[in-house]
Amino acid sequence: MRTKIVAGNWKMNNNLDETKKLIKGLKKSIKKTSLGKTRVIVAPTFVNLYSAVKRAKKSKIEVVAQNMHQAKNGAFTGEISADMLLDIGIKTVILGHSERRTYFGETDEILKNKVDTALENNLEVIFCFGELLEDRKSDNHFKVVENQLKKALFHLNKKDLKNIILAYEPVWAIGTGETASPEQAQEMHAFIRSLLNEQYGEKTSNGVSILYGGSVKPTNAKEIFSKPDVDGGLIGGASLKVDDFTAIIKSI
Repeated sequence: MRTKIVAGNWKMNNNLDETKKLIKGLKKSIKKTSLGKTRVIVAPTFVNLYSAVKRAKKSKIEVVAQNMHQAKNGAFTGEISADMLLDIGIKTVILGHSERRTYFGETDEILKNKVDTALENNLEVIFCFGELLEDRKSDNHFKVVENQLKKALFHLNKKDLKNIILAYEPVWAIGTGETASPEQAQEMHAFIRSLLNEQYGEKTSNGVSILYGGSVKPTNAKEIFSKPDVDGGLIGGASLKVDDFTAIIKSI
């Protein structure tokens, strides 16, 4: 059975005090929740990662990074390496988020290199991808998603896939209040799994968790998560509120 995952991407939000309070609140709320094997993940900003790791110890909360540079070290002002993340107890990194692609020019080739670096350093990867609104309107969304996956991930072997979590995020639904319908989410997730099946076989494809991201809220989470190929969510704004994020976690 695939692992169920609810991950909160906090983006460029929360100072140190706010980070501490949010983790404290989440620890308290999920302590009362029967999680089973569901993974609960949060991704604070870089400057608060170390504090978050310490605060989340002895709890069900996993702290992950929002990004990582592909080089081992060097003259890359403002960047963070895999070794730096590992050194403070980070074991997972988000790569390929649409905001990184759009605002910081991250291409499929760059992301391929980042994925390779992460895996070489034994970091798990939450790999994000998804189409723009114009791709959806022109009925090109399947091809866009296929290209993103093939260019950045399909050079990997079956063993590597065990350390990859996929996060489908239609760009038009991120932070807009618009959400893919549960049927649209399932349709794309089933398509993604079929691509994995073609490349790696049924056993491997059935073992990869595929998350949905894009304006997931307590009011729509349960219906989205009920779809057979949706294994959880990568949550943005709603993960910044203890009650909302807890309600979403309980929906899975």
